[in-house]
Amino acid sequence: MSQQQPWPKIAVIGAGAVGGYFGGLLARAGAPVVMIGRPAFVEAVKEKGLFLETLQFQESVKVEASTELSAAGAAEIVLFCVKTTDNASTAQALAPVLAPGAIVLSLQNGVDNVEQIRAAAGIEALPAVVYVAASVPEAGRVKHVGRGDLVIGPQNKKTERVAALFARANVPCRISQNIEGELWTKLVWNCALNAVSALGHAKYGPIATSADAWKVVETAVYEVLAVARAAGIHPPGLEDPKAALAGALKIATQMAEALSSTGQDLNRGKRTEIDSLNGYIARRGAALGVPTPVNQTLYALVKLAEGRS
Repeated sequence: MSQQQPWPKIAVIGAGAVGGYFGGLLARAGAPVVMIGRPAFVEAVKEKGLFLETLQFQESVKVEASTELSAAGAAEIVLFCVKTTDNASTAQALAPVLAPGAIVLSLQNGVDNVEQIRAAAGIEALPAVVYVAASVPEAGRVKHVGRGDLVIGPQNKKTERVAALFARANVPCRISQNIEGELWTKLVWNCALNAVSALGHAKYGPIATSADAWKVVETAVYEVLAVARAAGIHPPGLEDPKAALAGALKIATQMAEALSSTGQDLNRGKRTEIDSLNGYIARRGAALGVPTPVNQTLYALVKLAEGRS
């Protein structure tokens, strides 16, 4: 994609921290972006623009905003950023308005979103692994505290187009031939840290420096890897469990000031994505005959906390 070519029209569905960050960077680079979100978000963005508070800059970015999914109808690229719990209902509502040939990219936690979207509405979405620490401290404002890169795949014309699009906006985006394994690599980190952060009301930094908390992280990581092995999945670079644990420590250190998305959801009284994280591992482990007591415990405790929020 050359600098002279016109930008494709882009829609962000579920404009929260992830959609706001990546969609905001595309808009800042010049792409026409419409963000579809809740009324408070839409009102704030229409009034003041989308404010990006990143590690590199602080700036208000002009984007369109709407509460209606029909606003995605003209988009050539759709960033699908809703919570995994909303996959089916959102996909079913999107399908009738989706433009022919539009590329839908799933920027979500978990490893089976593409399958859920396809099963619900027949939409063939592309999977993406998202590495960013961001939050929404108030409507229309995104605060970025760590990383901000993507992995997509496998290599084909669609993924090459998407990677070029993000590269044009200075967003690192790598194409992998082992995208399933890459998704599981991210799942390892999510299962290691998200629930511990949420239940301990702790940012990632203190988890990394707590010997007791790290024992929980270690066991959770080893359980996820055992389930992956039983399922015939190969997360790249994690063949050695010690390397996987070192990777979790690196993530926790890189994003030391981040509170997990699960923790943010509980603080807001919202339903979490724990069913797609530790809950997914507990279910998959049970189906494969692999014990996952720590992941099962973390899942159960987050579900109890959801009921109290």
